[in-house]
Amino acid sequence: MSSNTVKAYTRDLEKLHVWLAGMGYRELPTTISDARIKEFNHQLAGTVQPATQARTISSLKNFFTYLALEDYRKDNPMELIEAPRLGRKLPDTLSVEEIDKLIAAIDRSTAHGERNRVILETLYACGLRVSELVALKISDLYFEEGVILVTGKGDKQRYVPIGDSTIKLIEFYINEIRVHAPSKTDHTDTLFLNRRGRGLTRAMIFTIIQDLKAAAGIKKKISPHTFRHSFATHLLENGADLRSIQMMLGHESITTTEIYVHVDRTYLKNVLEEFHPRASY
Repeated sequence: MSSNTVKAYTRDLEKLHVWLAGMGYRELPTTISDARIKEFNHQLAGTVQPATQARTISSLKNFFTYLALEDYRKDNPMELIEAPRLGRKLPDTLSVEEIDKLIAAIDRSTAHGERNRVILETLYACGLRVSELVALKISDLYFEEGVILVTGKGDKQRYVPIGDSTIKLIEFYINEIRVHAPSKTDHTDTLFLNRRGRGLTRAMIFTIIQDLKAAAGIKKKISPHTFRHSFATHLLENGADLRSIQMMLGHESITTTEIYVHVDRTYLKNVLEEFHPRASY
């Protein structure tokens, strides 16, 4: 698993640990009962969002399944615990015009402004997760082949195509901006650097986007992931097939990519009109 996934699972296990301690209960993972788990789940349902509850239940189920498989206990106290049903939420997207407004709001008179422009262009042009963007290395750039090597969830790697205009922007950033920013010894290969010569954090990318959102006067809720959603939606709107989008996004299952079909209703209408024998006369 990726380090972010490990941290999330650890936080979920800590929720149970902290709750047990707060209630004065002394059960161990090897002795905790079904009734105690139900009590914890009831408290959880009243204090967190359904999506958080569902993930916590999933983490605990996997944990207790492991304990049972390794003979630390004979049963799984999570066996009868059901996660809340979650509807699939359609992702928020930006229009091309809104993306242009965000980029136009950048103060390009500074080195960090130029860097931020390249960051936004790369997020949108390649459909990267924010964790993939901050992990990008100069040695991951294969511009002659027109691709970049991206390390995604679970350290799975994939090649993502990159357009000529984005290549030129990144090359300008490397040769004219980054070259004047001394990097720390362990970040000499990191593509995007902060003022201290280290790699940017995910939180910093989020802050950059929120500041630009305010400057551009955009009201909708956005995050770095919104650029990834917009990348996929705009590809679909312009005729790209789902399989290609799936490969570029690094989705394991095509069903994850299929959500973008529901975002773009015109895509479904065009499919109907093109392929159904009675769509038009």
